[in-house]
Amino acid sequence: MQTVAQSQSSTETDWVSRFADDVIAESERRAPGKPVVVASGLSPSGPIHLGNLREVMTPHLVADEIRRRGYTVRHLISWDDYDRYRKVPNGVPGVDESWAEHIGKPLTSVPAPAGSTYPNWAEHFKAAMTAALDELGVEYDGISQTEQYTAGVYREQILHAMRHRADIDAVLDRYRTKKDPAAAGKGKKPQQQKKVDEAELEAEAGSGAAGEDDGSGGAAGYFPYKPYCGNCEKDLTTVTSYDDDSTELNYTCTFCGFAETVRLSEFNRGKLVWKVDWPMRWAYEGVIFEPSGVDHSSPGSSFVVGGQIVREVFDGVQPIGPMYAFVGISGMAKMSSSKGGVPTPADALKIMEAPLLRWLYARRKPNQSFKIAFDQEIQRLYDEWDSLARKVADGSVLAADAAAYARAIGTAAGELPRTPRPLPYRTLASVVDITAGHDEQTLRILSELDPENPLTALDEARPRLDRAENWITSQVPAEARTIVREEPDKELLGSLDEQGRQSLRLLLEGLDSHWSLDGLTTLVYGVPKILAGLEPDAKPTPELKAAQRSFFALLYRLLVSRDTGPRLPTLLLAVGADRVRRLLGA
Repeated sequence: MQTVAQSQSSTETDWVSRFADDVIAESERRAPGKPVVVASGLSPSGPIHLGNLREVMTPHLVADEIRRRGYTVRHLISWDDYDRYRKVPNGVPGVDESWAEHIGKPLTSVPAPAGSTYPNWAEHFKAAMTAALDELGVEYDGISQTEQYTAGVYREQILHAMRHRADIDAVLDRYRTKKDPAAAGKGKKPQQQKKVDEAELEAEAGSGAAGEDDGSGGAAGYFPYKPYCGNCEKDLTTVTSYDDDSTELNYTCTFCGFAETVRLSEFNRGKLVWKVDWPMRWAYEGVIFEPSGVDHSSPGSSFVVGGQIVREVFDGVQPIGPMYAFVGISGMAKMSSSKGGVPTPADALKIMEAPLLRWLYARRKPNQSFKIAFDQEIQRLYDEWDSLARKVADGSVLAADAAAYARAIGTAAGELPRTPRPLPYRTLASVVDITAGHDEQTLRILSELDPENPLTALDEARPRLDRAENWITSQVPAEARTIVREEPDKELLGSLDEQGRQSLRLLLEGLDSHWSLDGLTTLVYGVPKILAGLEPDAKPTPELKAAQRSFFALLYRLLVSRDTGPRLPTLLLAVGADRVRRLLGA
């Protein structure tokens, strides 16, 4: 089977193919003849945002390339829904301060936001991500950690970790912050030590279970296992004793005072702490490839510590995989799922088609950060996407760009749904802005864009048309929306000098013979040229550009009472020839 990169004749700059080569080789070395296993982890502690999506898209793209080569691949997505509920996220609809009473419980034991149809907090936030992954064509095997732990799937691994708790403690102790100020700051200036501490905190905040302790601190010694309280369900518990032979474990809850004796060989209401849980799963699942955030590159991070624990305790091998950089939003700081109001994949898919969103993750190497546009930049992004499609069609595309495009529009299972007539996004946005989404008006305008090949039904322009409409209605402020004047601006028309009146006459005289998107583009740019005594195809000069800007501003003021607006050819088509004539004083 031919790969995406091979079909483009070069893999030199195709990061996906390079990782696929490495993963296949590593899988054949570790587990010959078995399915290739790649993994992602997602915590449904709140809205799962577009930064978290990189945790999925990176292994998805690599797994898909391996599938294209004819190998069997399993992409595991672990839903970390048995993690503790750490804090009440800001800005989540249906959630108020009363949810603080559930802090410390498993996410699957926390009520869903008010008004939700899902049984608990975790399922509520998993649902939107699951739907988005389906739309994006991501094939995966989902694993609920609540189901795994409560069914006793990891029992032997838990007992093994408890028997080797001293070894785990020794690994963790290499990275713990020293309590002795003199030791902690040795060799570092105060400001340098502050930066180190902040880096360690940030590293832990980026883990799959941010803020979870490493199991240390009890008077009875170190234990890598945290029971959830049998009374209040919270993990604010301390193991007071444990016997390796009988597996008898005693714990007390520091929140409600409840105490209990259980046999860990039969007990399923607790979990390994995060820095032990993650490497345990690497070994249990045989993970070959799993990326991690750049925050895991710091000393003491879960990935660094996990690499030693999986080898020294679970006799496994750490997955290979890149550190991936952060994903931002135009005008927004680094995203955090513990805070509300951050855009999710579902939010992005409301304003852009799935292939475009896939392309944003495919075209950049994992260690390259990028931003996803929810502002006006989305129009330029779509222009770039459409330009790439044309280059692919005419064969002028670079190999790496062609590979990224192929990965964006489909998977090994087939192509994703696409818009039959992909009209320019900025044009569609302008039209639905001006028509307020009126279907008949929208179809009239769109059918006039190219009179020789007119659009005959709005479905030909969907789903892109719907995405553009969603962008206009949800992301463009009301004050920036386009409102066409009802009556001519007689005062402005009466104040025009001869040149201004002549420019309007030339425009109106050319409307009928130029009534298409390309024709009106030629007309509006050509009027200032004619007034300057130039040919219609004259090259722009600084003076000509200034005259064009002045003419455009006049048209905007007469049509929409502003100095700027949608592209004038689109605006003229949307307003309609008769109304244009009336508003321009014909």
